[in-house]
Amino acid sequence: MSVLTRDEAQTRARLLDVHHYAIDLDLTRGDETFDSRTVIRFTVRETDSTDTFVEVKPAELRSVTLDGHSLDPAGLAGNRLALKDLAPGEHELRVEAAMRYSRTGEGMHRFTDPTDGETYVYTQLFLDDVQRVFAAFDQPDLKAVFDLAVTAPQGWTVLANGVTEHTGDGHWKAATTPLISTYLVAVAAGPWHSVRTEHRGLPFGIHCRRSLAPYLDADADELLEVTRDCFDRYHEKFTEPYPFDSYDQAFVPEFNAGAMENPGLVTFRDEFVFRSAVTDTERQTRAMVIAHEMAHMWFGDLVTLRWWDDIWLNESFAEYMGYQTTAEATRFTDTWTDFGVTRKPWGYDADQRPSTHPVAPENVEDTASALLNFDGISYAKGASALRQLVAWLGEKDFLAGINTHIDRHKFANATLADFIDSLAAATDRDVHAWADAWLRTTGVDTLTPRVTGENGTRALTVDRTGTRPHRVAAGLYDQDLTDEGRLTLRERLDLDVPQSEPRPIGKRPALVVLNDGDLSYAKVRFDAESFQALRTGLSGLPDPLTRAVVWNALRDAVRDGELPAGAYLDIARAHLPYETDLALVDGVLAFAAVQVADRYVTPEQRPAALATLTDLCRDLIRRTEDGDHPGLRLIAVRHRIATAAHPDTIAAWLADGTVPGGPELDPELRWRILTRLSVLGAADEAAIAAELANDPSATGQEGAARCRAALPDTEAKSRAWEAMFAGDDLSNYLFTATAQGFWQPEQADLVRDYVPRYYAEAVAVAARRGPAIAEAAGRWAFPVHAVDADNLRLGQECLTDAAPIPALRRKLADQLDDLARALRVREADTR
Repeated sequence: MSVLTRDEAQTRARLLDVHHYAIDLDLTRGDETFDSRTVIRFTVRETDSTDTFVEVKPAELRSVTLDGHSLDPAGLAGNRLALKDLAPGEHELRVEAAMRYSRTGEGMHRFTDPTDGETYVYTQLFLDDVQRVFAAFDQPDLKAVFDLAVTAPQGWTVLANGVTEHTGDGHWKAATTPLISTYLVAVAAGPWHSVRTEHRGLPFGIHCRRSLAPYLDADADELLEVTRDCFDRYHEKFTEPYPFDSYDQAFVPEFNAGAMENPGLVTFRDEFVFRSAVTDTERQTRAMVIAHEMAHMWFGDLVTLRWWDDIWLNESFAEYMGYQTTAEATRFTDTWTDFGVTRKPWGYDADQRPSTHPVAPENVEDTASALLNFDGISYAKGASALRQLVAWLGEKDFLAGINTHIDRHKFANATLADFIDSLAAATDRDVHAWADAWLRTTGVDTLTPRVTGENGTRALTVDRTGTRPHRVAAGLYDQDLTDEGRLTLRERLDLDVPQSEPRPIGKRPALVVLNDGDLSYAKVRFDAESFQALRTGLSGLPDPLTRAVVWNALRDAVRDGELPAGAYLDIARAHLPYETDLALVDGVLAFAAVQVADRYVTPEQRPAALATLTDLCRDLIRRTEDGDHPGLRLIAVRHRIATAAHPDTIAAWLADGTVPGGPELDPELRWRILTRLSVLGAADEAAIAAELANDPSATGQEGAARCRAALPDTEAKSRAWEAMFAGDDLSNYLFTATAQGFWQPEQADLVRDYVPRYYAEAVAVAARRGPAIAEAAGRWAFPVHAVDADNLRLGQECLTDAAPIPALRRKLADQLDDLARALRVREADTR
């Protein structure tokens, strides 16, 4: 299939004005395909006749009519249907086709719920999957008005971008949209369970599968309260009112992303309908995603990028607004700590790989390349850059520039240059120079404090490795004279880096924390005295956001080979039992287990690392026996399960159905324990089948697939491998679950022969099944625990010789860079 190049899109945008789509979908044609009929009205601007093309990816192209004249369907070349000798003026194109349902979360995804047998379909048309559902001039700057009709089975409800009406006999009609881009068209159909309300005169709704109805109902008040609060807050921030006729949020199965900002119909992965106990941080994340997607209604949907090189204009803005607005408008006021410890490292890691790119790249040549930029840079680094911009510019001028931008470009498209011009109109500062320094460059600066002078007349200098200007706070902390484990804030100094001169600070503080408050994007280091102070006083720092900055700095130092992995575990062992912030506890434990214990220490050192983490989790469990910290206890229990080196304790929990002192085991914890027991050889197929009989849900099916792939048995490994790479029956979620179970550090010898097989078979399955499975194969099926030079060599040969599709190539390049880093960390630890 051809990918659309930027040059082709620019040429087509000069040729055409697209006015209107009438789309008619028939979802009653069976399990494999649906019927799609599209009428497109468009105008050719050129004074002479011209050629162009429309995109469609049918199972069967039945008929094509242009201005009443039939075109030969055999003229379809891949996904392109040529339209030749178009005269200037108005035209009408009619396309009738059978389209194939997807099992990979792309196009029109079809899912049958194993709990009750009910079937659901929904669209995911981003980035260029519109053509899997209907014929279209598929690029973001050819906006049009859409009318949608759907024929659905009896008993189904159809949701769309606008209010839908059932006209009888399974026929549904959606209200006409305003001008939107093709990739934002959305349909979700099935026997949804819905909770509906109204706010500010607009219909609001939340929807899920019927089998999840009790769980949605339990959280409906919270979900709708967050939605209303964020909606009201955005109307305080933005002068342009919400531009669509309704606001529905559908929680859909087997969704690849976190959510999708379809105007008027946001789709979310239905893991956000919590079946089991969750922490308040997980509820906060869900609230943030609601706020993130709602921000897109203005920035992304109302004003849309012209081409995919400006995807950051969508995602960085929504990421920043999601965290900021959640903190301002909801009960979740500590969002930036979670951002600092979970999202920001995603950006730092991506920005240090060979595949890094500027936040606003200049050379996104085609849609395949564009898809690769939905990463930690476009989201986390971009949001961090905007947070730094707000700190430098001031929120008032920032919002004034945003509102100018929306007013200038609403219901149209815009570029980075347009955005910067709008910001510049609201301030005297040189925003263009800021954009060049922050948005057009790659890499992470490093800031290191240097304290000079005599005691009482000390001065602080910030040494910078890198080129960006930073506005940061430097936190000066002194030892608490009444509690040697506590550090107290003396002062936060606002600094512009590079400095014009050293900053006087009086007497020497015990600890200097650069980027205190986390308003910039840079790696932070400590001088020797500060490092000694934090080793004894980290948990005594008063602000969780400061502690997040410190933990990130320690994480970076481990990854850079400057802090031994064992030292990181020692600091975690000493301080995490006293930590109160849930995001910090979970983030530190995750890095300690997944990176340090599983990759950065040698196999010989791993048992000791797991023992350290087990002891740490046991301390947290003991500390929370009073029941006052259920979220902290849940995190400790989860990680105690994941790090268990012996089955006895967790097997007893499973047999008893509870952790002593709580919590009782819900389905999520039961599957976690059974997965770990499978890895350790303490579970078998009979136990897995029995658990699946108790929980036959979609999540249960995934849990069983994960457990079966994790069994330390040659036949189990062979079956899992064949399911992933030989057949195409696994959905995106079942592929991922199987891959998650397959590779285990404890089973390195058992799966050793699969490591060289992986590369050729991943290339083949990615080419056969497309980008979503390529992403899963590169992320989850990669032999991540084979930290050795042979694995690195095999991967590099694959990139050189095997021609993986772009989605897999990017994932493999990143995995191999992480593998090389793990080898360097191990080497540094042995010096």
